[in-house]
Amino acid sequence: MELRDLIVTPIIIFLVYAGAYWIRPRVTDSVNRRYFIPALTVRIIGALAVGFLYQFYYGGGDTFNFHTHGSRHVWEAFIENPIIGIKLLLSDGTYSSGTYNYASKIIFYGDSASYFIVKVASIFDLITFSSYSATAVLFAVLSFVGSWLLFLAFYKRSQMLIKWQAVSILFIPSVIFWGSGLMKDTLTFMAVGFLTYSVGEIFITRKFLVIRFILLLTGLFILFNVKKYILLCYLPAALLWVFAGRLARIRSLALKVLIMPIIAFMLILCGYYSIILVGKDDPRYAIDRLAATAKITAYDIGFYTGRDAGSGYSLGELDGTLSGMFYKIPQAINVSLFRPYIWEIRNPLMLLSAIESFVFTILTLYVLIYRRSIIIRSMGDPIIVFCLVFSLTFAFAVGISTFNFGTLARYKIPMLPFYALSLGYILNYSKRERKVTA
Repeated sequence: MELRDLIVTPIIIFLVYAGAYWIRPRVTDSVNRRYFIPALTVRIIGALAVGFLYQFYYGGGDTFNFHTHGSRHVWEAFIENPIIGIKLLLSDGTYSSGTYNYASKIIFYGDSASYFIVKVASIFDLITFSSYSATAVLFAVLSFVGSWLLFLAFYKRSQMLIKWQAVSILFIPSVIFWGSGLMKDTLTFMAVGFLTYSVGEIFITRKFLVIRFILLLTGLFILFNVKKYILLCYLPAALLWVFAGRLARIRSLALKVLIMPIIAFMLILCGYYSIILVGKDDPRYAIDRLAATAKITAYDIGFYTGRDAGSGYSLGELDGTLSGMFYKIPQAINVSLFRPYIWEIRNPLMLLSAIESFVFTILTLYVLIYRRSIIIRSMGDPIIVFCLVFSLTFAFAVGISTFNFGTLARYKIPMLPFYALSLGYILNYSKRERKVTA
């Protein structure tokens, strides 16, 4: 905490709220308006809380590496020589004329995904005079924008469950805490919100606007540059949502039976080529390297780089093969959704995750026991299928490749709203909705 934080941050917060109250009538209605300002407020609180946590509990960490040992040096370059500042902002991680004195001090300069966050923070630093807390507040605004668009994507399709949607998307504690600060997870969560909103508007309701197309491209660009595995999990689920939505509009059962194999083939083909395209840019995510990448990442986070982030866990030996990885699917999904258990708590930070996991466990058991008769029928709802496919696929991806509860708490936040929504939709799957789906 510096003097500039105490001066600049209140001004930025005032401007953020002024802008929020100005734009609220344009992006809300009389029903959802009450959630707008509270959702923004909790994210600002979450962003500041993350800074305090890393400063006073961890004594440093990624969020300060992105700023104090990252964007601060880019900001200094802008102040001393704007040309060099622009070079750093456009840099691909290589040294160019005049940049070495600054770039050599940036911890993440050679890491393209992490340096992407440094670049975004650098742009905000130009506004905040490189105040960490003020820049973190602007990251919280990005998180809020993404979460609000995600909320609107589902609200427009089912206003009956607005309270459940609001809690699932806007007010899950770990999503607020880990997805609002100056971190990778904030931008990736925002990107998922951009994608879901734009896919729903462009491909489901077929309302083409330039801004929605820009949101779609922005979401894809961020995920591709920061965390490709989120994109690998999201694209097949989104394609299934679009194709299932088309299929649900067909009334003829015979025609549905004829079309379903074609849609299934197209879905598999599109999902396969999405993985191929990502793998071309980064060999770690090529199909023949996915299992090895998961193994290396899991062991690195569990026993080396992430050993201080929280208590570790193990799913048993990973052999680096696809068959061995898929054999761990139940265990990986279980650890992402339902662990840490209460008795696995090793530090205060694990308590939040343990409570949330316990709630998800109770809700899931309730659905399986008391709503089991409609689970299969509810799979005819494209939104439920989309939420379940993405959340379970993502739960497997992060569960198999993390091996550390502290790191897992951050990594799994994109899928928590979707899993919570799927449970809510199944619990409230009414007779009218079943008839419409049929």
